Amino acid sequence: MVTDIITVSGAEGQETALRQAEKTAVYQELSPKGALHLRLLTEEMMGLMRTVTGAPDAQFWIENEDGEYRLHLKVETLLSTEKKEKLIAASTTGRNESARGIMGRLRSFFDWGGDEDSLAAYGGPLGMPDMFEGSSSPMLDWEWSMTRYERALQAGAEQGDTRAREAWDELEMSVVKHVADEITVYIRSNSAEMVILKKLA
Repeated sequence: MVTDIITVSGAEGQETALRQAEKTAVYQELSPKGALHLRLLTEEMMGLMRTVTGAPDAQFWIENEDGEYRLHLKVETLLSTEKKEKLIAASTTGRNESARGIMGRLRSFFDWGGDEDSLAAYGGPLGMPDMFEGSSSPMLDWEWSMTRYERALQAGAEQGDTRAREAWDELEMSVVKHVADEITVYIRSNSAEMVILKKLA
């Protein structure tokens, strides 16, 4: 099952996305807990979009296959070679601590507004280097996942890295971390897409 693709533009579009999550829960006959989780994850995504400055409209939809629900949020953008180089540099230096909370940090993937230097926030705010995996596919530049992020933070914390410990503690307080089974962000040359995976009975 794949829902209609909703264009998220302002508060009205975000409310439409929430209604779509509720309709999906009813149509799929989810338990009250499952319906709540689907709505909470949609709210987290919409909350992220409310904080993005200057980004174009986003597309939102939900897919379900054998009880695995994938919530998609996709923003089209165009990145020049120079901007890509800034993003790569930021992902390895770990600079820019302006974004707080896991969703606030993930916002950097979607926040193309403001000056060009704001693009450098994309990698650094995640708090640790090597959070991205490159791809051999010409259609996919980078991929980030919460699972890999958790593993890297845990390893860093065990080695006494205070920044990793702080980021781990911050992640542990996140609602989306405890509700979602996985979060993946895909960066392509012309888009950024977040997919939240949740297994629901």
